[in-house]
Amino acid sequence: MAAKQNLLLLGATGYIGSYILEQILKAKSSFGRIAIFTSANTATTKSEKLEELKKEGVEVIIGDAADEEALVKSFEGIDTVISAAGRPIIAQQITWINAALRAPSVKRFFPSEYGTDVEYDESSKNEVPHQQKLKVRAKLREQEKEGKGLEYTFVVTGPFAYGYLAAGTGRLGGFNVKEKKAVVLGDGKGRVSLTTDPDVGKLVVAALLHPEAAKNRALRVNSFTTTPLDIVAEFEKQTGGEKWEVEYVSFEKIRELEKKAYEESNPWAVVFTLRRIWGEGGTLYEKRDNWVIGKEEGLDSLSDAVAVEVAAQKGK
Repeated sequence: MAAKQNLLLLGATGYIGSYILEQILKAKSSFGRIAIFTSANTATTKSEKLEELKKEGVEVIIGDAADEEALVKSFEGIDTVISAAGRPIIAQQITWINAALRAPSVKRFFPSEYGTDVEYDESSKNEVPHQQKLKVRAKLREQEKEGKGLEYTFVVTGPFAYGYLAAGTGRLGGFNVKEKKAVVLGDGKGRVSLTTDPDVGKLVVAALLHPEAAKNRALRVNSFTTTPLDIVAEFEKQTGGEKWEVEYVSFEKIRELEKKAYEESNPWAVVFTLRRIWGEGGTLYEKRDNWVIGKEEGLDSLSDAVAVEVAAQKGK
């Protein structure tokens, strides 16, 4: 029997990192050590959460994620490093990869993907939100060509369903339970691939448990595929059956707003870009890769995801 993997997660107390760690802990009998690397600030501001994790057997290592030497030391005895870096610190992953390459025990690295495919088509390389992730992919492929032996897996989930289904802001799209109003892009019939936030964690765990199948590749996975109008119909069903008001925003308009946002250095510019990519079909594939890692079943449906969002917006 193969030895159980020893895991270390960076960004474990962040948004998507919390979901990934939660699912890892649900499957902890399949793993050896489970450790997280976190900052001194997090150790102070989230001390109660860290104590809870320690009670569940999680090793908590406190340090500076920009300090390569500290990372190399923390990686001792670790087989697999999983990144859940948020957008502001995605660039730090180059340092994390360098540390992993110097740590003799580390064999696998999962960079922070968990979102829009940064290599969907030829245009992907020009999208602003993709640039840091493309550099991380290039770094991992470069070391592979050099024969350094650090395996990697890009877990590409498409948009996080809970964020996509949220009330939204103006022309960005969204589904407002209180007002029973939806803002959708295009004609609302374009298909979009979504993954619920807990399912991101489940899919990462599945990839961890299928190392050969997941080796040195992008896994394009999801919970379900739907359309904005099908989402509206599900919200209507779960909020009493009354028809919702639907506002349609053209892709021409969204591109105009996106361009203006970048010109004005508006932080929402990236969101415009991502919403436009999703609406134009930049998350769709003929066949998803769930089967590669044995995760075709046991994932959330559109109904499940909408139920969570309805409860959240009603404050339950």
